[in-house]
Amino acid sequence: MRRDTSPVDKLLENPRLWRGRNPAQGMAGLASGYAELDRHLPGGGWPRQALTEILIDQYGIGELRLLMPALARLSADDDSADVTEPGWIAWVAPPFQPYPPALQEWGINLSRMLIVRPKSDSEMLWSAEQALSSGTCAAVMLWPAVLDDQASRRLQLAAEKGSSWAIAFRPLAARVESSAAALRIALQAGQSGTRLSILKSRGGRPAVLHDVL
Repeated sequence: MRRDTSPVDKLLENPRLWRGRNPAQGMAGLASGYAELDRHLPGGGWPRQALTEILIDQYGIGELRLLMPALARLSADDDSADVTEPGWIAWVAPPFQPYPPALQEWGINLSRMLIVRPKSDSEMLWSAEQALSSGTCAAVMLWPAVLDDQASRRLQLAAEKGSSWAIAFRPLAARVESSAAALRIALQAGQSGTRLSILKSRGGRPAVLHDVL
């Protein structure tokens, strides 16, 4: 006797259905170098092969310092790093000139650095996509003037394709806009130090951390 297919069974057969998974069973995160932050991130660190957005109210409040330990590990050329092989660290349209001595102090391998100076916002997005999907960049940082939901999805897909980490720096006002980023973090400078707010974390929860840096 044939059992009738239930509505739930029919739904589960739909290939367009997204099935949630326990983040603990997924890929381990890239250690940030800040224990308190890692405790609040699924996988215990920055999400790999994904887009991270860092929202800031002004430059120079610790947004790069937040990334330096992880970027140093990604650019390392020794066996002690928790990465398969060193990759390029691409800077796409940085609003300043990176200072090599400071990067070296953080342990960044300068021979693995690339700086891209696009002529327009559309060229910047294209450059970031190409770098992310190339499979040769461990991380790609970009400073877009505007990044809508569609553009963020393109970056997310490119990061997945190239097994790369995308980091987009955006103004704090963008927190009200939708985004496909796996992680969104806001940094705000105050009298008592820099406050870090996890606005969105795929598989995790929002949180507010103080004096992480």
